[in-house]
Parts: sequence; C-alpha cells; structure tokens
Amino acid sequence: MSKVTERVLALAEPVAAECGCEVWDVEYVREAGAWYLRLYIDKPGGVSIDDCEAVSRALDPILDEADPIPTSYIFEVSSAGAERTLKRPADFARFAGEEVEVRHYQPVAGAKSHVGALVSRSDDGTVTIAVKGENMSFPAAQVAQVRLHMTI
Repeated sequence: MSKVTERVLALAEPVAAECGCEVWDVEYVREAGAWYLRLYIDKPGGVSIDDCEAVSRALDPILDEADPIPTSYIFEVSSAGAERTLKRPADFARFAGEEVEVRHYQPVAGAKSHVGALVSRSDDGTVTIAVKGENMSFPAAQVAQVRLHMTI
C-alpha cells in the first residue's frame, strides 16, 4: 500500500466500524486526468447504498481536516462487491474453499486465467487452487490478480 492509502486506511477503519462496516480496500488512482480516492467497504449480509453514504458522510470531514492528499481528488465509497479482489493474507484465509479466478500476466498452461476452489496462498505469494479435483499452484510472479468468482 502507498503512504496515502495507508494514512486513509488508518483514518477510515474506525469510521467504518462505527457505521457497522469494515474497510476492505483503499485505492488512490489517476483515471481520465483526475485523481480518485476509493474506499471499498464490507459487512456481514452485504453493503447497501445507505452504508456507503453513511461512511462517506462521516469520513469526508475527517479527510478534509487530516488532509492526507495535498491535491484535489474525487472521493468514492462503495461495496467491495461479490467478485472482490483478494490482496491481503487475511483475505485468502477468509475465503479458503471459495471459488476464485486467478488471472495471469502471461498464459499459464495455455490460459490467461484459471478458476477453481481456493486452497491457499503461501507466505511467498504462491496461490494454489483446486481445479477438477487437482491442485494447481501459481507462483506470485505469474499472478496478476485473484478475485472471487461467481457462477450464474
């Protein structure tokens, strides 16, 4: 995490908790010529628009006062989503056994992504999933992204 996202995370966690939510992720990115600060929240049973609004309204004045970002930016609060990206070790532990999609930088075993049940993520970043009853492991250097996978 960057210093900006770490500072925002520290400010946002207690605010989200007061609103009955947890912070899933913080992004600070430049898109279409503008900077965006995005806070992704989660809670048991799912996040509503009212939850997003409550966290946004409570956190906005705190961000203004702390001023962790010296330039102008657009602030957004949203749900982590059903197909959320897994990043931290705790994310992988929480969703062990769930269906995930592992996306690769380059094709691995003939494919740019693989879908299977999450087995583990080791300390060195290797992600292991079960595909059709067989484990497949992908070293961190091959893994661009891991996200929950929902089948419709």
